[in-house]
Amino acid sequence: TLVATTPALGGSGIGMDARLEQEAAQWLRLDKNPLTLESVKQLIAEGNMEELQKCFGARMEFGTAGLRAPMGAGISHMNDLTIIQTTQGFCRYLEEQFSDLKQRGVVISFDARAHPSSGGSSRRFARLAATTFISQGIPVHLFSDITPTPFVPYTVSHLKLCAGIMITASHNPKQDNGYKVYWDNGAQIIAPHDKGISQAIEENLEPWPQAWDDSLIDDSPLLHNPSASINTSYFEDLKKYCFHRSINRETKVKFVHTSVHGVGHNFVQLAFKAFDLVPPEAVPQQKDPDPEFPTVKYPNPEEGKGVLTLSFALADKTKAKIILANDPDADRLAVAEKQDSGEWRVFSGNELGALLGWWLFTSWKEKNPDRNALKDIYMLSSTVSSKILRAIALKEGFHFEETLTGFKWMGNRAKQLMDQGKTVLFAFEEAIGYMCCPFVLDKDGVSAAVISAELASFLATKNLSLSQQLKAIYVEYGYHITKASYFICHDQDTIKKLFGNLRNYDGKNNYPKTCGKFEISAIRDLTTGYDDSQPDKKAVLPTSKSSQMITFTFANGGVATMRTSGTEPKIKYYAELCAPPGNSDPEQLKKELNELVNAIEENFFQPQKYNLQPKSE
Repeated sequence: TLVATTPALGGSGIGMDARLEQEAAQWLRLDKNPLTLESVKQLIAEGNMEELQKCFGARMEFGTAGLRAPMGAGISHMNDLTIIQTTQGFCRYLEEQFSDLKQRGVVISFDARAHPSSGGSSRRFARLAATTFISQGIPVHLFSDITPTPFVPYTVSHLKLCAGIMITASHNPKQDNGYKVYWDNGAQIIAPHDKGISQAIEENLEPWPQAWDDSLIDDSPLLHNPSASINTSYFEDLKKYCFHRSINRETKVKFVHTSVHGVGHNFVQLAFKAFDLVPPEAVPQQKDPDPEFPTVKYPNPEEGKGVLTLSFALADKTKAKIILANDPDADRLAVAEKQDSGEWRVFSGNELGALLGWWLFTSWKEKNPDRNALKDIYMLSSTVSSKILRAIALKEGFHFEETLTGFKWMGNRAKQLMDQGKTVLFAFEEAIGYMCCPFVLDKDGVSAAVISAELASFLATKNLSLSQQLKAIYVEYGYHITKASYFICHDQDTIKKLFGNLRNYDGKNNYPKTCGKFEISAIRDLTTGYDDSQPDKKAVLPTSKSSQMITFTFANGGVATMRTSGTEPKIKYYAELCAPPGNSDPEQLKKELNELVNAIEENFFQPQKYNLQPKSE
């Protein structure tokens, strides 16, 4: 135990509460990074309570997505010490779970993030994590250079390892970093592993004897660099998803690619070569990794046109028709297409999901004309994504399943199905995440980019654009028009009250029967596990009391989900109008969807009553 008033804190005359003081004292004892150590000493000397509270208020929570937080000093942030502590806990947990951990080992990789003021960087964090495992006699496959996130789950599966760690904060602001964990099945961890790892971290906070000495790994026989062999295998596996090599060689379609200052550039170039496509023109200002992300406000292609300004300019200059944009860790993909009007159309995640799902099914069907094979074919999407795959599956005769939000659920479900001898052709989520090749059980922006390019090249031989093909899909399988947004709310009690009122809308335990003029035909509440469309009124999908999520199905074919975000102070909604095939007036459907969304905002969100901030455009 630590003495409450420690000399290091000068008897702490600065009115720190005891817990904060204890955390800071422990930090001064354990941290060996001169920059973060000095910054904490400085804060104590200045009596800067506000900053000390930010650094030591609460330890980062290890959840199913691992960790994500700003880089900096203290237990609330990503830094050398918290990486060591996290990895020690993870290592002990893996030792409990796998008797053959010392034979099989783990893989670790990293993106290009860096934070000079605290000395933190993804590369350094990856080396410290590797040091932890190697000090315990566990083999580590540590990539020697930056990779896309999907290379970690790929390596876990390919080399049959026990686990994988990717140091990345994906498309978060530049000061953030993260620690993403994969299990031995090649998918992201799900419960109960998050709780188990979290507990093991708390039990292993004291750095082990060699924890800080990352030089010990360099000549260790336990350190392996998988970069060259995994690169070769990944692109060999990717080639199996190339269906029209001869068209690719001849195509006149030109592409522009941006990696948004992240890791994607070299890998997308290699993917195009693997498909015999002329590599895309790279946006020069954004092609090299830069942890400052100097040309974008947010390094997130999901934000749409703002992130693509430089791409539009280059495409106009080079007469390219298609833009492919990865987020900084290259697991997501956005696509834009030049329209005949001269405007650029950025496809939503749901629209690209419809195109890729249609394409992968069409390509599979060409190779497998036997109708009998359909009974083992599956596609997945998350419950807040468009139901377009369900419509295609109904008409074509394969299986569609929805999972909870997030690729951890789709990856784990895909693995279960594959272990039963099924084929998972495709999985996607509306947040521009696509699993086109199930050799990676996670979203992969590299494979999605080259498969989108082959699709565009193939359509060009039929004089069709992506937009025209999307329209053809909607005409054949029914229009699926979507609209999603959110309100900002920082107060947990308000959020609880808002969702509580929906559950007790007309009297106790009565959900609403209408929303404005729209009649509600079914309700599923994944916070409580209620689903009135099931015979026993129990939801089929797993439920979680810790997050709010209610889905309303409307008599007019509308579906709307309201949910809280796991990582941001937002209440999100996702609305979709699914029309049967033949109802082909998209303008009328858009109008009806807008009316539905307005009714939901007004009657269910009640922003004035709950003082919610709308999304700023």
